[in-house]
Amino acid sequence: MTVATAVVGGGVGVENHLSGVQECPHTELVAICDPDETRASEIATEYDINAYADFEGLLAREPLDWIHLCTPVETHLELVRMAIEDGIPALIAGPVTESVAEAEELERLVEAYDATVSVGHHHNFSPAMREARRHIEEGTIGELRSVDLLYAGEFAGILPEPIHVVLNLGGYPSSPASVRANTSVSDKSPQGFEYDSAQFQYTTDDGVLCSATALASDVSQKVIQVHGDRGSFEIDVVSQSVTVINRDDQTPSESRALATIKQILDRTRATAEDLAGVARHRADSDRDAAGTLDAHSYRFYEEVRAMQLNEPTAVPVPEGTWTLRIMETLRASATDAEEIPTVPLNADNT
Repeated sequence: MTVATAVVGGGVGVENHLSGVQECPHTELVAICDPDETRASEIATEYDINAYADFEGLLAREPLDWIHLCTPVETHLELVRMAIEDGIPALIAGPVTESVAEAEELERLVEAYDATVSVGHHHNFSPAMREARRHIEEGTIGELRSVDLLYAGEFAGILPEPIHVVLNLGGYPSSPASVRANTSVSDKSPQGFEYDSAQFQYTTDDGVLCSATALASDVSQKVIQVHGDRGSFEIDVVSQSVTVINRDDQTPSESRALATIKQILDRTRATAEDLAGVARHRADSDRDAAGTLDAHSYRFYEEVRAMQLNEPTAVPVPEGTWTLRIMETLRASATDAEEIPTVPLNADNT
């Protein structure tokens, strides 16, 4: 069964949804909707699909199986409400809504209509993140004990990402009160930013300790350490490598040396696999290879599979709600909570 899909919104990040839906073998891109008729027409021509300038017209004229909302965040709740009332599953490009209150209202709508709604958070579906979840689910490192993340780079663009990555790997906080946060600002912070470094931590109902540090830096570094009671593994997001470190009888110096060698080999292997996959895709138009490499295509495949099997969505609305809760906790920890930059929250994190 091919899922007839429409993308709503033609702004930043929409290309990932258009191309991702087109690459996914189980979805058919049928329409684009954007109030800018010229932009909608240009996209429709490029992808050979139908164009609409109003959402109600799209719903009335297209027999849709799935909608991707890539519109400004302030429109999300009302548009997804209309999709829910029409019985159409929806994927919302992050952030899920403009506020926690709206996200909680959306959760109530989903429950009342038994609706299928998922949130963007495509970073959770990179090859390394998929491998990491497999290790956790298969018990490679035993019972999960902690998740520690360090993200450094362009602060405005990365802030929501480490939040939902930690939520995805470690689980949700036991309660809003369990979330602790700290922020700071550097001398290099752009004017208008109240903080460009942030830390948060919380404990899950299962006792998993989760923490993250995100800071503005000229050097990009994205590393996640996951610890269990029988071992650990480290995710290097930049190289898309996962290095498993199991405890043994070696001396500390031997363990460190072998761990370093293993990290180098794992990163080299991950890079080689990525290059090989790209080569296969370019040479053979291998859609399976493309889906393996592209987080959006892979994620869309998982969502379609879940819809067809009546299983839970890959990223449920509560993950989006918790992302907003942690963002609000970070805002509250800033020196001046009245004027917080809108860029991190409204940045496209599909």
